[in-house]
Amino acid sequence: MTALATKEDEMTMRERRCIVTGEVRPEEKLVRFVIGPEGNVVPDIAAKLPGRGIWVTAECAVLAQAVAKNAFAKAAKASVKTAPDLVALVEKLLVQHMQSDLGLARRAALLVLGFDNVLRGLGEKVPPRALVEASEGAEDGRRKLAAAAVSRGLRIETIDCLSRAELSLALGRENVIHAAVKRGPLAERLIFDSARLAGFRARPAGTLGLSPARNERDV
Repeated sequence: MTALATKEDEMTMRERRCIVTGEVRPEEKLVRFVIGPEGNVVPDIAAKLPGRGIWVTAECAVLAQAVAKNAFAKAAKASVKTAPDLVALVEKLLVQHMQSDLGLARRAALLVLGFDNVLRGLGEKVPPRALVEASEGAEDGRRKLAAAAVSRGLRIETIDCLSRAELSLALGRENVIHAAVKRGPLAERLIFDSARLAGFRARPAGTLGLSPARNERDV
């Protein structure tokens, strides 16, 4: 097992307990919070801030319940300040985190853009790690990519929780519908964050060839 594989395995194997549901879940299904110096509840999207971590399931309803029931104060055993728009803030920060990683992937030449380029990438000796699809895209393009992956015996993760506008902003290109991320730590982080962002949006993240198809051909 390579060092990279070990790191990826650790990312998916770590588990934490949600302060609302009491369930022990993998970190990819939760968001970490810390209490700031002034007693503010601070979202820690990258899970790197100092202090004791407080974990909440990455779902709108669960986080809203944490705010409504003062669960952060109970977990911290102290008086805390919780922003009234905390749910929206966490969703926004997750989007920004993914956009940043997509930008890094593009600059590092680890990202393939456009339907035709993604289709060709599926036929390469080392296929992409993840397919990135605009959430509001039509079915046709995605169905074709799914069929191409299945015909090659590939099982590729699909990241479909970002909109066309969000993808276009992250990648500095208009009308981004289809992209693919090559294997590596950036791809793993994007898959990790997409699983969490899916809990704040209607469309869940899926797997290419297994999840419903929605996308259109871009230029």
